[in-house]
Order: sequence, then structure tokens, then C-alpha cells
Amino acid sequence: MTQQSLLNKDWQATVERLGGTVALKESARKTKAFLRGREFEDAIAMLRMILAYCLGDGGLRSTAAWAASIGLADVANTALLYRLRQSGDWFAWLVGQALGCAAPKACHGRLIRIVDATTVLKAGAASKTKNKLWRIHSAFDLPSERFGFFELTDEHGGERVDRIPVVKGEIRLGDRVYMQPDRIAAILEAGADVVVRSGWRNARWLDADGSPVDILAEFEKGIASGFIDRPIWIGRKSGQALALRLVAVKKPPQAAEASRRAARQAAKKAGSTISEGTLTAADWLILVTSLPPGAFSTDDVLALYRLRWRIELAFKRLKSLIGLKAPRRSSSAPCGSAPLTRVDERSAKPYLLAHLLVILLLEPLIDEFEDSPRLAQAA
Repeated sequence: MTQQSLLNKDWQATVERLGGTVALKESARKTKAFLRGREFEDAIAMLRMILAYCLGDGGLRSTAAWAASIGLADVANTALLYRLRQSGDWFAWLVGQALGCAAPKACHGRLIRIVDATTVLKAGAASKTKNKLWRIHSAFDLPSERFGFFELTDEHGGERVDRIPVVKGEIRLGDRVYMQPDRIAAILEAGADVVVRSGWRNARWLDADGSPVDILAEFEKGIASGFIDRPIWIGRKSGQALALRLVAVKKPPQAAEASRRAARQAAKKAGSTISEGTLTAADWLILVTSLPPGAFSTDDVLALYRLRWRIELAFKRLKSLIGLKAPRRSSSAPCGSAPLTRVDERSAKPYLLAHLLVILLLEPLIDEFEDSPRLAQAA
């Protein structure tokens, strides 16, 4: 969807996919995004104009001029900014509705849910140095190849493996940042399984009797076969140790060397001396899982984890296809006045949510294009 597609019949199709005119107007009223028709004829016209601003390259003034030129609305840029700021809850509701429509049914087979987050810098030159950002927490569901969850926070909203609601029976995949034993316990108690990557020092490795396990010694034992697959217990801050399964595989030489090089660079940047243990562990991909060995072999667990790249591709599509980027600093002052360029959460939140909404609307269309016979012949 582009600003141009808001000019033609595609817009009505978009309205229908969002639930139709009646449902959109009702949701806008319930979330208090549109209570009175002053500048805009109705909530549908307001939605069209906000999306045009969020997806277009122009600012508030040029969007207002565009709307006036096509007879959509005759509003000042300040009025558009006010409406944008009032629409955060509405866009959050619309995103939730779009996610719900695409949600797969666990009864059709086990849902594989990949959890990860991507970030967008906040506006302002100091955002990068002060780590001021928006974090989009996401779940990408397989086999539907769809985003199944979005939550928008600022830099204070940390990545948590249990942030996404659990679908009973799902298999949740996460990178090493999600190696959080107490939170993993909550997922297991809710009826799901996990496959999570770990660093060699990211966990308190224990045996069945609670005695420590020397993970480096385990690597030494696994050199001949090239893999490790054994029961493991993970210590927790509270509660009993988690009874899980350690699955590790020795990396190919090129990948192992790249990991060692990255570890050396990280140690150099931190001003510390790298340990031999870190270099040894860099040769291994380390996973912990709750999946039973009788139903999931070592190769099955490794194949599951390799699916993580799907969410990386989805994030790239999110940023390249619809141009997800930091909210623009937009002048809200009338002509002849000093421009106001402050971007606050009231306008930034609906701006980002509008992009998430559009990717949810586009995903089925992308699949139709990718599955087309002409594309298959071209490949």
C-alpha cells in the first residue's frame, strides 16, 4: 500500500479488509479517536488521511494539501496532528483485529511461534547515543508465515520470552536473549514447549541431583561425535530447577571462526581479556528445549531452531516494503508561525502502529504474488 493506492478503489477494499465502514466507525468512537465530525466527514476519511501521512514522504502540510485537492478533507496541519495523537488506541485495536484474523489454529498441527524484537530509533540526533528507541516485540507464526503478535514499547520495555501470550501446544523459538529460566517456566506451565539458544555462561547448568555441570567438559566429550544431546537442569532464581534437554552441535569451521572473531572483538571493545572457555564455546551452537527426545530427534530440534531466520526476513520485509522508520519531526504550526518539530509518544505510537497495520494487510497479497504461476515460471 502506498499513498497513491489511497486515491482509488483500492481504498474501499482496504476498508472492507479492516472490517467495513460500520465496524471502523464504531471502533473509532469506542477508542475516542473520532467523537465529533468537525474537520472530517467521518472516521473513514480521517483514517485515510492519517495513513496517507504515515506512509507518504511528505509532511503534515503536504498531506493536508493533498486531502484538500481530492476533496477528502479541508483541515489544517495542526488539526491532522491532533487527530494523529488521539488515534493511538484506535490503531492498536486495528492491529489487534488484523492479527486475530490471521491467527492460525493450534488444532491444525503444532503452532511454531518465533519470538524476537526489532527497533526503530526515536526522532532526534541524540537518540542513537542515548539509546532512545521504539521496540517492536513480535511473534512470527508458522506454518502460516504471518505475524501473530505485536507490542510496541519504548527502550524500557525489555525482551521477555513470556511477553507474547501462550497458545497451548505451541513450540516457541527464541534466541539467546530469551534464555530466561523463570519466564520459560511460565511458558511450560501454560502448556507450551520451547527451543531457546543459550550462551555457555547464560545458565546455571545442573545435574539431576542439583550438582553443577561443567559445560566445557561436555563440549570436550562431544568433539568426536560433533553433537551433544542429554538431559539438563537449569537453576532458577525462584522455584525448582527446570528439567530440560541440552542439544548442542559443533559449528562448521568457517562459522566457528566467525564466532571466535566476534567474541574477540566484543572482548576488545569491553577492554577485557577473552577467556579460553569463551573461545571453546564459540565452536558450538547451544540450545535448550523441553521437547522430548522420543518425539523430536537431535536433528529435529536443530531444524526447528533454524526456522528462526524466517522472522529476520519478515523484519526486513517490514522495513523495506513499507518503509518502517523513525517518526518524522513534523511542523504543526500555522503558516507564518514558528514551526513546532517535537515528536512525542502521542503521535509516534499511532505512526508506527499504522505501518504494522499495513504489513498485516499486505502479507496475504504478497503470498498471492509469490505463489503465482508466472512468478514460478520466472524462477
